[in-house]
Amino acid sequence: MKTVEIFTDGACSGNPGPGGWGAILRYGEHELELSGGEPMTTNNRMELSALIAALGKLKEKCSLVIYTDSKYLADAFNQGWIWNWIKKGWKKADKSPVLNVELWQELLRLLDGHKYEFIWVKGHAGHPENERCDSLATAYAAKFNK
Repeated sequence: MKTVEIFTDGACSGNPGPGGWGAILRYGEHELELSGGEPMTTNNRMELSALIAALGKLKEKCSLVIYTDSKYLADAFNQGWIWNWIKKGWKKADKSPVLNVELWQELLRLLDGHKYEFIWVKGHAGHPENERCDSLATAYAAKFNK
C-alpha cells in the first residue's frame, strides 16, 4: 500500500466570509498542489473542503498521513468525536446538531478503505507545508474580494 502525505489548510476572511483552502499531496518525490474556495463560507468548511479535494485525487487505496492545523478536523478523528456524532444521529454531546454534516459524510466516504492517521500541526508556526497551504488558501480567498 502506497503511503501518501496530505497537508491541508483553510482560510476565511471573516467567519463567515470569503474563504479558500489549500492542499498538498506528496507521494515520494511527487507533489500536487490544489486550491479552491467559496465567496461566502466558514473556516471549518474550508478546512474540510481541503481534505475532501485532496482525497478526491487519489486513484487507489493508500496509507495516508494527514497533516492539518485544524483541531476541529484532527480531533474529530483523534478524539473519536465523529463516531459519537454518527451514533447520536449527527448530534454533538450537548445534543445540538453537528455542522457541515454533508462535508463530514463526504469525507468519510472518501476515507473508506484507506488507512489513515491525522497529525495536528500548529498553524502559523513555520511548518513549511502548512505555510504553503495557508498561502494557497488565502490567495484563493482573496480572489473574492475583487
